[in-house]
Amino acid sequence: MVFDVFRRKQQPIEQKASAAARVVAWQGAGSAAWSPRDSQSMIRSGFAGNPVGFRCVKLIAEAAAALPLVLQDQVQRFEQHPVLTLLARPNAAQGQAELLEALFGQLLLTGNTYVEAVADEQGLPLELHVLRSDRMSVVPGADGWPMGYDYKVGGRKHHFGLTGARPAICHIKSFHPQDDHYGLSPLQAAAMAVDVHNSASRWSKALLDNAARPSGALVWKDSDGSGSMADDQFRRLSDEIEANFQGARNAGRPMVLEGGLDWKPMGFSPSDMEFQKTKEAAAREIALAFGVPPMLLGIQGDATYANYQEAHRAFYRLTVVPLVTRVAAALVDWLSGFDGAVLTLKPDLDQVAALSSERDAQWARVAAAEFLNRSEKRRLLGLPAEEGEPGDA
Repeated sequence: MVFDVFRRKQQPIEQKASAAARVVAWQGAGSAAWSPRDSQSMIRSGFAGNPVGFRCVKLIAEAAAALPLVLQDQVQRFEQHPVLTLLARPNAAQGQAELLEALFGQLLLTGNTYVEAVADEQGLPLELHVLRSDRMSVVPGADGWPMGYDYKVGGRKHHFGLTGARPAICHIKSFHPQDDHYGLSPLQAAAMAVDVHNSASRWSKALLDNAARPSGALVWKDSDGSGSMADDQFRRLSDEIEANFQGARNAGRPMVLEGGLDWKPMGFSPSDMEFQKTKEAAAREIALAFGVPPMLLGIQGDATYANYQEAHRAFYRLTVVPLVTRVAAALVDWLSGFDGAVLTLKPDLDQVAALSSERDAQWARVAAAEFLNRSEKRRLLGLPAEEGEPGDA
């Protein structure tokens, strides 16, 4: 009996392993989940699913399509010409504004736009069609230069060759420093800002749907000072709030509280307010990538330009006019190849109301230059030389 007592004292006391060992917790920040970068996914998330990207593309495409164009050669400016007739009525389903809006929209969304010319028996174009950029792929040759295009639709593939002197496809692309065949779109440059803006919108939607942050709290205090409710009281109070005080039809309805209940309103925390500022910053980055002044989109807190008129002028001067000038030059160079004529197609800046102040100043400055003759003044203003015009002013 005595020996058994000594044996029990010699046995080690059992202890939990977690109580004897030190624990070090190491936690790193999770990687960001970005949306796919293929053209169809980016169009869904950045155009169809984002109001800022949608408005930027629509604003630029509609303004660029509405810009008047002038066609001229080295001698005269044409009022009537087959190229102007073709652009005015490119196909049976579209007019000039619809065709150009689709052209500029594809260029802004994907960095590429493809125009198909349907030619007659003599090889002259009869119709123009803008093809979807996400369905078109470049077929490179052995030397790396494009030798054709494949257009996939409805499980079928149509090949457009570039071997002839009159190619049926005009490919206009934006500058891309790392791709030989495809352009870089503004939507790709703004992809991260689009993801941030969409995530902020989904967070706000979840806040409304799931009551992620309630507008207030009901605090219970019993007569004895305890803060716990009985189970049946808690269920009855929850059912009453859900039935009588939630939903749009009960908005603003006063709440009647029984004894012991106190209402504590709750507002947005500083972190929530910073989250809203992040969304506004993302909207500005999207507008910056497309070249649209945030003031034109109604983004609050932007005071980059002195007034709306100044922002409107900068929008046309820095975004719309360069885009239309480059696309018009590519179109007329392609269309001129069908008959060999040397033509110039460019926007008529004299008819742009946003640039009227600049044009007035330019006309006055050129007209006051006495050392220039009449022909030189017309060339400076972008006008063709008059027929039989004398050499001196």
